[in-house]
Amino acid sequence: MTEEEKREHCIAERKFYAAEQEAKFEQKGLEVQTPQTEHPSYKLAFQDTDFLLREELRPVRFQLELLKPEMVLDEAGVGSTLVMYGSARIPPPEAAETALEGAKDLPDDERKVVESLVAKSKYYDEACKLATLATEKSIIENGKRQFVVCSGGGPSIMEAANRGASEAGGESIGLNIILPHEQAPNQYVTPYLSLNFHYFALRKMHFLLRARAVAVFPGGFGTFDELFELLTLIQTGKMKPIPILLFGKEFWTRVVNFEAIAEEGTISKKDLDLFRWCETAEEAWAYLCEFYELGC
Repeated sequence: MTEEEKREHCIAERKFYAAEQEAKFEQKGLEVQTPQTEHPSYKLAFQDTDFLLREELRPVRFQLELLKPEMVLDEAGVGSTLVMYGSARIPPPEAAETALEGAKDLPDDERKVVESLVAKSKYYDEACKLATLATEKSIIENGKRQFVVCSGGGPSIMEAANRGASEAGGESIGLNIILPHEQAPNQYVTPYLSLNFHYFALRKMHFLLRARAVAVFPGGFGTFDELFELLTLIQTGKMKPIPILLFGKEFWTRVVNFEAIAEEGTISKKDLDLFRWCETAEEAWAYLCEFYELGC
């Protein structure tokens, strides 16, 4: 009896062909084309890109975009993540001098912007260090990797996060987003953990589904959006508290008057305890270890 015949008589063997096999059958059957087989309606639904991109299929695309990253991360043994948010514009320290040199002849207001961004390049270093600390710790619980570094997959602070993990010899996640302008993954994201999204909402959901700590560095609208959604989820009780490590008190208190919001009564004074001010990676990692009683 052949192996194929043995499988046919096996109780546990599936009796329906898998979708992949059916797709191969279809391709084999299309060797001879007819008007019927050439028409788009004949394509298998899951192989028909035009069909999947129809307006009515948006709920299905939501489901696919929720499911694919979940499966990839689960199969990769990722139990929890250390998420790192921050600007895509802050230059790495090694590019700071070049940036300043190029800004010398710019109008004053533009030159000051470049100088301000360069002054924040220290946070690139701190993001890199924090990612290294988390990766070197290599915590395994319940057979899953914990505090796997996760960034938005782009440049600047995001790159620093993935770079720190890579330089520590570990893997890291990049959750990219399709934008009208080019948005390619940085070179330090682990290739098989480099994921791409169409929907911001699904991307933000995946940032937090496995997050056990979030480090937030100076940033723009995107960083604000991610930070305030996280604060709202915890403040309203939709999410259990996790360490929110807010880097750069001088920056954040200049652009957001947290104390004034509390004084106005639109948030409680205790809501200001939802996040922790940090300036260095060591300080942030120490608080994270204290919060989870890791004995670091």
